[in-house]
This record gives sequence, C-alpha cells and structure tokens, in this order.
Amino acid sequence: MALAVTALDAVLLALALGGIAPLRAHPRALALLAIWGAGATLLGFLRPVRALDTAREDRDPALLLIALFAIPMLTPPLAAWGERFALWPLPGGDALRWGGVALAACGLALRTAAMVRLGRRFAPFPAIQRDHALETRGVYGVVRHPGYAGAWLANLGAALAFGSAVGLAGVALMTIALELRARREEALLEAHFGEAYLRYRARTGRVIPRIGPARDA
Repeated sequence: MALAVTALDAVLLALALGGIAPLRAHPRALALLAIWGAGATLLGFLRPVRALDTAREDRDPALLLIALFAIPMLTPPLAAWGERFALWPLPGGDALRWGGVALAACGLALRTAAMVRLGRRFAPFPAIQRDHALETRGVYGVVRHPGYAGAWLANLGAALAFGSAVGLAGVALMTIALELRARREEALLEAHFGEAYLRYRARTGRVIPRIGPARDA
C-alpha cells in the first residue's frame, strides 16, 4: 500500500510539472520519489504497524484524519506547480532545493525510527495498547513526538525542494494538523500514565528538544 502511495505521488508530481518528460528531467523530484520509495520498502520489511490490541483510543475527527493524509501528499505537487510557473521563488538556489531533499530524507528517517522504536505500540491514531509501557528512551528521550517531528520535517523538505513559497502553505496546514493531533494524544497519555507522563513531559520538548532545565509539571 505504501508503494502504491509512492506511485500516486509520482503521478501527482508529473501532473504538477507538466508531464512524464518534465518529471524524468527533474533530478530533485526523482530524488524525492526514490527516498519515498525506499522508505516505503523499508517499512514493509520492518513492519512496525501490526495488528492493534487497544485498551483505550481516541479516534481522529474525520477532517483531521483527512488532513493528516492529504497534506503530506499534496504539498510536494503544490510546490512543484509553483516552481513550474515561477510563483514566489525562494532565495537560496540549488543549495536550498537540494537541502530540502536532504531534509525530507532526514525527516522520513526520524519518523521511521520513531515507529520502529514503538513497535507494536505504534498506532495510526492516538491509542493505548494493552500492557502499554511509556516510551522515554531513544528518540523519545529527546522529544515526545519524534514521529510527528519527522513528518513535519519531511513535509518542509519536500516543499523547499522545489523552491517555491507556494508549498509553504501546505507546511503551515501540516503544522496545525500535527499540533491538534499531538494535543489529543498527550491528553490520552496523561490520563493513562498520570504522574509518570507529567514528569516525562516536564523534561522533554513536544517536537523540538527542550533547552534549559526541566519545568515543573
């Protein structure tokens, strides 16, 4: 299914750039597709998403669920369309654009690492699995939502890869959607883990590492 989504990404980019030939002649677009395809293949082997056995869950509202699926898919073609018509070009030239490709790869790697770290505790919506232990190690020892941080970085990188500020509209929407999801998930975790989660929250950042001493919970 993930590879099918990558194929759909390729179709959308081709439409945004004006056809298959412009897509094939666009090295940064091809690099993004290679990164997405490699990430999908890796997840297929690692299989971090398995059968769910939830004790508590908080399903996303339909609009938020649609946004979390559609925004990452539509941001790259939106940015590519902006590049095609030279709309609101960003400064920085090729360095910025290839930097965006690298950022997209780093974001995807961070998201994958977070999913693998959680293992069977990972769910595509806020949920508490049976015998769920609070994860505070690895990337989760630095930020509480490394998966969301990775998704945001990947989205930003894909927008920058085409050098048009048009794509930043998708990044802004992604920021709002992930903030809403993170708040709902934290409320669920606090209700389940109580004081342990409050202590963990006091010493970590939500998606950016905390600088300075931990605050009081």
